[in-house]
Amino acid sequence: MATSSPEPILAVKGLDAYYGQSHVLQGVDFQMGEEPIAIIGRNGMGKTTLCKAIVGMAPPRVTGSVRFRGDELVGKASHRIAGTGIGYVPQGRRLFPSLTVDEHLRMIGSSNGGRWTIDAVYGLFPRLGERKRNGGMQLSGGEQQMLAIGRALLTNPKLLIMDEPSEGLAPTIVESLVETLKALVGEGMHLLLIEQNLGVATAVAERQLVMVAGKIFTETTAVALQTDAELQQRFLGVTRVEH
Repeated sequence: MATSSPEPILAVKGLDAYYGQSHVLQGVDFQMGEEPIAIIGRNGMGKTTLCKAIVGMAPPRVTGSVRFRGDELVGKASHRIAGTGIGYVPQGRRLFPSLTVDEHLRMIGSSNGGRWTIDAVYGLFPRLGERKRNGGMQLSGGEQQMLAIGRALLTNPKLLIMDEPSEGLAPTIVESLVETLKALVGEGMHLLLIEQNLGVATAVAERQLVMVAGKIFTETTAVALQTDAELQQRFLGVTRVEH
């Protein structure tokens, strides 16, 4: 007797999204199992809109299906979607200037009796512990990203969606970010990574989905992208990948 394949963690099918008359997402289809996935593409291809559509922060008009562990998300409010077990680290971090590091984390607290508590976040990012009384906008770019990640981890998500986490960070901080993401994946975190930095994307995920003009244009692998300069130029406009 044939055994059924396991249900995907995330299944996106026929997803369309509109800003007014602008058709931004056009029939996006992909499934995510246990392995991390990176979605890559040039600016303006719809990657951030895809993130927002998944987590319920989308444009006014979204059609199609997004199923997380079998449950339909389209039409649900963003706080309901967060409650299903999806954490989101948005592009630009979206911190509150008036709140300290510690206040950002205590506003979320820790939920579900899970692995991630405020103390665990400080353990993962000791620098945040050193700067817990500093305001969110008094932090460096790397520290802000640590705080944004820590804030999302406190919801103890089953799936973590990260939109351009390496944007604006110095190379040494990017290296540290990559190690953090690898450690989270190693602990069993399901990770959907949106990245324009090909070095980060290929270091974290073997499955690479290429987004072009609001669609998943093709699927490839980290190995293929790392070794094929023509693919790099075609999809991202870069001439090489840092190893």
